[in-house]
Amino acid sequence: MLLSLFHLLSRLPLRMLHALGAALGWLVYLASPSYRRRLKENIERGGFGGQLSAAVSEAGRNILELPFIWCAPQERVLQTATIENWELVQAALDARRGVIFLTPHLGCFEITAQAVAQKTPLTVLYRPPRKEALKPLMEGARARPNLHLAPANLSGVRILLKTLKQGGLIGLLPDQVPQQGEGVWADFFGKPAYTMTLSAKLRQMTGAPIILSYGERLPRGRGYVIRFIPFEREMGDTPEQQACAINAAMEELIARCPAQYLWSYNRYKTPRGVAAADGGARKEAA
Repeated sequence: MLLSLFHLLSRLPLRMLHALGAALGWLVYLASPSYRRRLKENIERGGFGGQLSAAVSEAGRNILELPFIWCAPQERVLQTATIENWELVQAALDARRGVIFLTPHLGCFEITAQAVAQKTPLTVLYRPPRKEALKPLMEGARARPNLHLAPANLSGVRILLKTLKQGGLIGLLPDQVPQQGEGVWADFFGKPAYTMTLSAKLRQMTGAPIILSYGERLPRGRGYVIRFIPFEREMGDTPEQQACAINAAMEELIARCPAQYLWSYNRYKTPRGVAAADGGARKEAA
C-alpha cells in the first residue's frame, strides 16, 4: 500500500511535490503539539528562530520529496542535482586514502548519496526503520547502482573499515543519535547531545580525510545543489573532544541554510541504557 503510494507520487513533478510538502509541513506543525514544541525549541536553541516559518515548510518538503528521490527513475532524479566542489573528493580518491563523508539531516541528504554513487561506489551506514512496514520501501529505494548499505552493527563497521582501507568512500549521518556504547555526550548548539564516535575512530584507524556534504534544496522545485566542504577542525585526542569538533563543524554547516535542517529530529534524546548527560536517570525521550 505504502509502496504503491510512493510510486504514484513519484510521477508528480518535483515542483508540485515541494508545494504540497510545504502545506503538509504546516498541517503537521499545527496538528501536533509535541512536534511543534520540539521544532520550535530546537531551532531557537540553534539561534535561528527567525527561520521558523521557512523551516516548517522545508520539513514538509523533506517528506514529500522522498517518493521522487526513492522511487522515480534514477536518471530523472539525478537530472535535478548539480554537484559543486567535486574536485575536493576527486583529490582524496586519487590519493587512495578513502573518504569519510559526514552528511547531517540538512537539505535533501538522500539525494547526496545518489549523486556521489553516480560517480563512484559509496557505502553508507544504514539503520533499519523501527516499523517493519517501512523496511522494504527504504531498503529497496536505497538499492541504487554503486550505492551499498552497511548495517549499523559490528558487521557493518567492518565493511566500512574494509572499504576505507581499499581507498573507497563511506557515508555517515553524524547527527543521528547512536545506541548505547557508540557515542559520548558533546554539546550541540549549547546542549549535550549523545554523539557518535565512529567517524573519528575510522579516521584514526585509516587516515582517511573527512569531507562534509549536504544537498541544498533549491526554491520552487528547481532541484538540488550538492556541496562538499573540507573538515578543517582539530579533532583532539579524546572521544569527547572529537565529538565536540564534529558537532561544531555540523553547526557551521547548518548555518549555511538553517531553514533546511531537520529541527524536528529528537537530537537530544537519551538512548536506552545510556546515563543522562546530567548524571540523572532521565527517561528516554519519545
